[in-house]
Amino acid sequence: MTDQSSQRFVKVSRSVRISGHSTSIRLEMAFWQVLEGMAKSEGLSISKLIAQLYAEALERSVGMSSLASILRTVCLLYYEERRGAIVTAQQA
Repeated sequence: MTDQSSQRFVKVSRSVRISGHSTSIRLEMAFWQVLEGMAKSEGLSISKLIAQLYAEALERSVGMSSLASILRTVCLLYYEERRGAIVTAQQA
């Protein structure tokens, strides 16, 4: 962890539109970087990706503590899935 840039720990606020409503989300830069990568791989803007993730959370009746918390969890799950795919590919 000592080789990580301190910039990745800085909290950054961004405004996004979800269902026509503007909202501000404050996340650490590391999470924004993951969301940017996810959005790029899906061919979406970050706002559209976040709106989709929010809609999925509502559909699944996930206990919504906060949107920022949901996004952090999504980022963690995304990396776990990618890591699992890499390990599976290496074992094949």
